[in-house]
Amino acid sequence: MVLFEKIEKGIRSNILKMEVADLNGKKIQDKVYNGMDKQSPIEFNGVNETELLYLNSLMDSPLLNPVVRVEDTVKEPPPSPSPVSSDNKDLLREVQIRCNRAYSRDARELADIINSVHFVSLLNTHDQIAQAHNKSDKHCNTPKLFPENMTGDTFRMVGVRKKPGEPLGLTVEVNENNNLVIARILEGGMIEKQGLLHVGDIIYEVNGVPVSSPEELQTEISKKKDHVTLKVGNALPSETHANIVDGTGQNGLTKKLTCYMRALFEYDPQEDTLLPCKEIGLPFERGDILQIVDQRDPNWWQAKKVGGDGTTGLIPSVELEERRKAFVAPEADFVHKISICGARISKKKKKINYQSKSSCDFDKAELLLYEEVTRMPPFKRKTLVLIGTQGVGRRTLKNRLINSDPEKFGAVIPYTTRPPKVLEENGQSYWFTDRETMEEDIKNAQFLEYGEYNGHLYGTHLNSIREVIKQGKMCVLDCSPMSLKILHNSSEFLPYVIFIAAPGMEQLKNLYDVGRSNTNLRHSSRNLAKT
Repeated sequence: MVLFEKIEKGIRSNILKMEVADLNGKKIQDKVYNGMDKQSPIEFNGVNETELLYLNSLMDSPLLNPVVRVEDTVKEPPPSPSPVSSDNKDLLREVQIRCNRAYSRDARELADIINSVHFVSLLNTHDQIAQAHNKSDKHCNTPKLFPENMTGDTFRMVGVRKKPGEPLGLTVEVNENNNLVIARILEGGMIEKQGLLHVGDIIYEVNGVPVSSPEELQTEISKKKDHVTLKVGNALPSETHANIVDGTGQNGLTKKLTCYMRALFEYDPQEDTLLPCKEIGLPFERGDILQIVDQRDPNWWQAKKVGGDGTTGLIPSVELEERRKAFVAPEADFVHKISICGARISKKKKKINYQSKSSCDFDKAELLLYEEVTRMPPFKRKTLVLIGTQGVGRRTLKNRLINSDPEKFGAVIPYTTRPPKVLEENGQSYWFTDRETMEEDIKNAQFLEYGEYNGHLYGTHLNSIREVIKQGKMCVLDCSPMSLKILHNSSEFLPYVIFIAAPGMEQLKNLYDVGRSNTNLRHSSRNLAKT
């Protein structure tokens, strides 16, 4: 026993003298094995062969390996588990709903468990510990280089080359966070061509000067003539999502809609108080053809004139212009202010059934702002429509035109419900029909126009127009302006419309005097013939 005790002390002292950086039991065990198997890689000073035999038997002992593993486990504890979720209320509520809907025994048992007070308290305690664990991981000792809402690539410097007197082609607005945000980029402008800025980007500085309003931005940009440097921040996620949803974003879901419109009113951007910037407005006259390149903004469209210089500008949309035309100033609203003898005016709305015969009254109230057109190659017209006021000479011009070339022009034969006269044939001057049939065709919108005279109906049937077209002739019509809507919106008849303006007052007076003198001359000639 004395010998083995001495041997054990010597082995312990030699093991402590080993140059081991990390005191790990498994590593020490491997080194001892290697030292006994090889030619003295580890020097055991003062150890004889008997001591080595004892050490070998100690290393082979089945009790040593578990002790070494326990020691290593105590010295190197496993990493603490990280929580999967710190807010399990929604998950627990969803499980409760599903368990309540199920009819199985296991589901009811699970519902009783998760609804118990102890389980709910356990889950709340878990969430509190998980939230504290996540906060401890986030708040480290390293100093913050950027604010919490700022990333490493938040700012970028954008250089824009501009031409003197030419706008950049963008509009800005101040959002709810008091940031100057790009609201719109004009098609064909310098900003759109360079592609360095996008809708939703935030402008912080211009040439090193902070800006926070559109006026400050315009002032700083006007100071430089050829080059402008902008400090721009990326769009916030909430603003980017809003732009995508409403279609105003550069990569929005709503695509650009390109179409052509004929303007039916005049527009001067210098007199428009609603335009965000006067310089980017596009003036136009009545009858100009506009190419609409972007309709994503519900109030302002981006357009350019066909045949113009190609400059893109803003024009009011149909919705905005209708609201502007229908707006009544409070000081001019006499309908809702006036009451009779102190009586209160009823706010009840009277219901009126729509009647097709009153469609002309509704057409008078319609606002004609833009008319969509399309570019087409030259094609043959099928109908020639002469419109104008009564007595302007439409029928005379129609008869002269048909008599000049009967093979090229033709006229329709009207329908009537009056009985034929003596020597009248059906289809020569009129098509004779009964009143019930004609009224049924009128209800089915088979007549271009119709009227009643001396208790009989007269009208122009659409089949009569089709018969003239089938003969290879151009059908000449002298209908009223109210009937033009049926032909104008039809791709079957393809009308060519000519408006015959009434002469001036002096010409009307001369015509009246000439007609009056001719009437007197005829009366005098008749009197001479009688005598």
